[in-house]
Amino acid sequence: MGQAKIKDNNLGEVEYANDAAGFFESDLRALYIDLLQKTLTNEIYGDLPMDPWSGGKYDPAKRALGRDWPSQAMTMIGAQRLTNLRQLTETVIREGVPGDFIETGVWRGGACILVRGILKAYGVTDRRVWVADSFEGLPPPDPDCPQDAGDKHHTWAPLAISQEEVKNNFSKLGLLDDQVKFLKGWFKDTLPAAPIERLAILRLDGDMYGSTMDALLALYSKVSRGGFVIVDDFGAVLGCRQAIADFRAANNITSPIIDIDGVGVFWRVGAQV
Repeated sequence: MGQAKIKDNNLGEVEYANDAAGFFESDLRALYIDLLQKTLTNEIYGDLPMDPWSGGKYDPAKRALGRDWPSQAMTMIGAQRLTNLRQLTETVIREGVPGDFIETGVWRGGACILVRGILKAYGVTDRRVWVADSFEGLPPPDPDCPQDAGDKHHTWAPLAISQEEVKNNFSKLGLLDDQVKFLKGWFKDTLPAAPIERLAILRLDGDMYGSTMDALLALYSKVSRGGFVIVDDFGAVLGCRQAIADFRAANNITSPIIDIDGVGVFWRVGAQV
């Protein structure tokens, strides 16, 4: 089994146009995306968490790091992981890395909504946002996957969010359109046959070894050189971390793994050590 080493995130901020008109446009775009991020995490109103470890009290530090389960917010990944997703999305737009975006495991849809908002803000019409989830929570551990033995994610009812609720969240922000595509079902059934040609960003949020590996086996080969793989649960769930280590070792992937916030990580496909 391989071991995954992590490097610090030194990805720079996106540079905008220097001319006055370009700066004004980019400034408005940045303000819109900033507001969208804060709306998705609900940092604006600070809704109370529903997890058992936060004591029912909103803590902005926990929300920033994705360490609570919000009762109302459209994402639980936190401000830092959303900012990372924004940086990577703007990077593939700026550099012309071809392909769509997919998240495998979306909860209330916040990360996918952010990407759709960024594409709209930049006037991008030739990339799609793929929203892949069972919309029924996580599967029970597969007896043939010992790495997930004893996993309890399938018993956590708050993780089961319906497709209709996710669609409604897109609609509330004016971002549900033909560029948003839903893939409903277990990853092993939906992802291998999904009509996806190329990906610029693959965001993995399946928690378990089996779910993470199913997504990698079906989709990694479609990620463009210069594209990104983001792993939401790397620092929090052993099964997920082991799936990443095993897949990278089996496929001789040496691109550096870069830390985001102590839990999420990413790497760039084709990057040199």
